[in-house]
Amino acid sequence: MTMTFEEKIEILREKFFFSSSQANVNDIAESFISLRVKFNSRITEDEVKQIIRWVKADKASSASDISNRALQVSLAELISVLTSLFNACVIHKYHSKQFKKTQTIVLCKSKKSNYINLKMYRLITLLNIMNKALKLIMIKRLSDIVETHCMLSNAQMRVRRKWFMISTLNLLINQVHTMWDCKIKYVIFMLSLDVVKAFN
Repeated sequence: MTMTFEEKIEILREKFFFSSSQANVNDIAESFISLRVKFNSRITEDEVKQIIRWVKADKASSASDISNRALQVSLAELISVLTSLFNACVIHKYHSKQFKKTQTIVLCKSKKSNYINLKMYRLITLLNIMNKALKLIMIKRLSDIVETHCMLSNAQMRVRRKWFMISTLNLLINQVHTMWDCKIKYVIFMLSLDVVKAFN
């Protein structure tokens, strides 16, 4: 039983911020894709405007104290500065340490009868808005390149635009019917794996 505030903080820290060991990836064979893709690396003001307007307002990590709403309201005045800053990051292949600073807080889950159990708490991570905006721009660009040049397997469904549950089910049904139509009768297995959770 802990009584002091410091002891409670230490228990939460050990529960949620434990030190994890690095995965050993030495046994993974190296692979190289020789496909060369040309694209305009310059970030445009329209891209920055679209991303800044898209993120939710009234969120900010204490690392920067810049709220999304503040950027959205002052976007007309800041658009050229933000665009130049993001382009400098891409040109110099540098992601600022200030962008990477986040704030993680522990919140109580609502409407629970007993808060002694640590499972009654959850983590909320507040990302730096500059980090979030630059990442979203680069993710959108990479997604466009990957989709345009057909660099993903048709079996890849998650995190793809215009690929819905219907597409997933159609692919699954077609695969099953293909196996059923074979002369040799196969047993069909399906593995559904969330890689992020598997390695977390």
